[in-house]
Parts: sequence; C-alpha cells; structure tokens
Amino acid sequence: MPNTELYYLSVAQAAAEIAAKRLSPVELTQSYLDRIATLNPVVNAYITVTAEHALAQARQAETEIIAGKYKGPFHGMPIALKDLFDTKGIRTTGGSKIMADRVPDEDCVVASRLADAGAVLLGKLNMHEFAFGITNVNPHYGAARNPWNTDRITGGSSGGSGAATAAGLTAATLGSDTGGSIRIPACFCGIIGLKPTYGRVSKRGVLPLSWSLDHVGPMTRTAEDAALMLQVIAGYDAQDENSLNVPVPDYTAGLGKGIKGLRVAVLRGSYITPIDAEVESAMAAAVATLKDLGATVLDNVEFPYIEETLKANITIISSEAATFHEANMNERPGDYGDSVFERLDIGRNLPATAYVQAQRTQHRIQQLLLEGMDNLDAVILPMMPLGAPPINQEQVTVSGASFDVRAAVTRFTQPFNLTGFPAISVPCGFTADGLPIGFQLAAKPFEEATLLRLAHAYEGATSWSTQRPPVS
Repeated sequence: MPNTELYYLSVAQAAAEIAAKRLSPVELTQSYLDRIATLNPVVNAYITVTAEHALAQARQAETEIIAGKYKGPFHGMPIALKDLFDTKGIRTTGGSKIMADRVPDEDCVVASRLADAGAVLLGKLNMHEFAFGITNVNPHYGAARNPWNTDRITGGSSGGSGAATAAGLTAATLGSDTGGSIRIPACFCGIIGLKPTYGRVSKRGVLPLSWSLDHVGPMTRTAEDAALMLQVIAGYDAQDENSLNVPVPDYTAGLGKGIKGLRVAVLRGSYITPIDAEVESAMAAAVATLKDLGATVLDNVEFPYIEETLKANITIISSEAATFHEANMNERPGDYGDSVFERLDIGRNLPATAYVQAQRTQHRIQQLLLEGMDNLDAVILPMMPLGAPPINQEQVTVSGASFDVRAAVTRFTQPFNLTGFPAISVPCGFTADGLPIGFQLAAKPFEEATLLRLAHAYEGATSWSTQRPPVS
C-alpha cells in the first residue's frame, strides 16, 4: 500500500491496490465520505452527497472484483460530477434555483460510461450558476472555497470540481469548459484540468451553456489519472450531433516515452502580457524543465490573431446561452442570480449580425491556428496571469494594471474554446501567498495524448503535483 492517506491516492495507485485485492472499494469510498463530512462545510465543494448510493455501488464493485470480474482502473473508484451532468434519480441543479428539484430520468453519456466502468458516485459538485461565470461564487448554494486559502475563489465554473479534487474529497471528477471552466479552477486549485478537442467527448445529457463551445473533460491530481479518465469517457456518440467519429487511442501508452524531440513553442507577444512576476518566473522555470527533458523549445512564437478570439467567444456564449434560457428568463427572471441574469440579458439583445460575424471569426482563426501549429507538437503559455483572487473581488491588479476579474482570468483560455483545440492546465509553482500557479499546453485537434505525455513528463521531473493544500 502506498504510504499516503487513502483519499490522496491517485486513481492509478488506488486502482492497482483494488485490482490486487489489497484495498476494498468500500474502505476507499468510506475514506472519501468521512473526508467530505469533515471538509465540505469548509470548502463547500458538494451540492449533493450521495453517501448511501456510493456505498451500495462500492459494495457491488467489491463483490464483482472478488468474483474475478475486474473491469479496469475505475472499478470501485470514488468520483464526483459537476452538477450539470445528468444522473438518473439524483438531482441535477445546474447550480441554480430554477432547477433545484430537477431529477433526471437517465444518466448523461459520460456518467453512463463511468458507471459502466464501475465508478462509484460520491455526489454532485458546486458550480457557478448555470456555468455562466468564472468565480464559483454561487448565490443559491454558496461560494466554493479554495482549499489553499478559503478566502480565495476556486475559479469556475467547475469550482466544486477543482476544490474537491485538490482537497481529497474525490479521486477524480469531470468538469465542463466553455470559456475556461475546467482549466481555470484546475489552475487555481493546483490540479490537472484537461479540455479535450471539441467533439472528442459526448455532451449528451449535459446542461448546455453554449452548444458550439462546450467541452467535457477530466479534472484529476495527475496527468496519468486524466489519461485514464479520458480513456473511459472519450468516443463517438451517434446521438450527439457534435460528436466526431475519430478513433480513440490508448492515452496511457505513450506516457512513459519521455518528450525528447517534441517541438514546443513558447507563445509571446502583447497577447501574453501583462502577467504577475511570480507567474512569469514559474513559466520560465517550467519551460527550462521541458527543455532539460529533451523537448525542442521554440521561443518568441507569436499568433497575433488569437486576440480576436476573446470578443467572438463571448458573443457566441452569450447568444447561445440566452437562447437556451429564453423561456425561464421570461417566466422566472427573479430566480436567477443578478450577475448571471444580466449576462443572459446582454446575450438576448445581441444582434444576429454579431453572432454570424463571431462564427466567421471562429472559422478563420481555426484555420490560422492549424497553419501556425503545423510543425509544432504543442504551444505553452501561462494558464492564469495571477493567483486566485479573493472571493467577491471584482477588480484585480496584474503587473500594475487593473482588470475586471472575469477578463483577467479568461484571457488565456478562450482561444482554445473558440477553436476547439485541446488544452491542459498543469501545476508549476506557488505564489508567495501559497496560491497555485499553472501553465497551459495546447495542441492540434485530437492530440490529447501529446499533451498528457508532456504533462506527465513534467510532473515526473518536479514535485508540484505532490503538494497538498493546508485545509483540514
């Protein structure tokens, strides 16, 4: 048995113990439920805890494994889901008052795939209301709190997912990412967050924010765990019109190959500035580590057109979100939080010409980025320009300049939502205040395995992924 608390075992570590019958899924599940009972009042990561359901699933998994019917790494593995993934018989609120009592009749596709793999569902996780925000300050269920400093935001919209994974309240989870909602909380909470290629993972049964920009992906403590989770959820879904029928590789097969010869470009230019000096220093050290590991690093690469993605991404999100919410906006406007309703109202007043122009920008930049990355395996850039801001702080200062908090933390994430390219957040240090810093890697479509290989190699050469938050 690895010398660590059960709730901080990686998925890969715990799976090895379960497969060898040295660890009971029931024992592992109970360790998480005990941890949730102790810490959830502090970090507010869960909206709904399904303790009895989880223990029943754990007992079933244990019986199957003892009988020699082991299914793989997620058999008996305790997970949790952001509360916009439909779960049969378990309420799915979308972090809202409007859907507070909504109980789906069937699982979403990714929940079903995880259940078929034998996963144990601990519960449903806090999120920014209807996923339309980046702080996870929720007016209906309370703010999710960063386990590294509970006065700071987790980031959002998958903030409960980030906090729960970092604090040992789940072995792994899923988030959704429309403008950065997997990678932002992953960075602020010091974990791995992978946004796969658009169309790689089915969204059927996931409450939408923006149909053409939403992505579903893993949030885990290690790159290997993200690879294992993506293996379960990836794949074509004929009933999801946005799903793409592209073969799914073995995401763990190349993790141990190292990164010698991989071509990684360091993005520079006005788009990357300003960032805090601590972030800049951590980025430089991360790039140096990748170079030491054998990557071919190309410095000072610029993609100036990326700046155009920000307005286009916001326009598409706002327009599509307002379309989805139109009926409830008319019938139940008072049941929305003020900030979310305000943003939805902006969306429904955008002209059709703005939406069409944003789509034209989307298609043009997709092609430009494909051309720019033609001879590259990945690009590297900051994940966030600063550490997690205080809860309810609306303006932040970055290298002496003042920004709206939303604009500051989505600056580096939105380009890869608009284009649908895969991107991953990887921990790479801490601020002087003890807040996590991360870098972002992005690659060409369906090159998730390359991103995971780079992240795994970096983890092996550093100790950031082994750090644990002080909350207890």
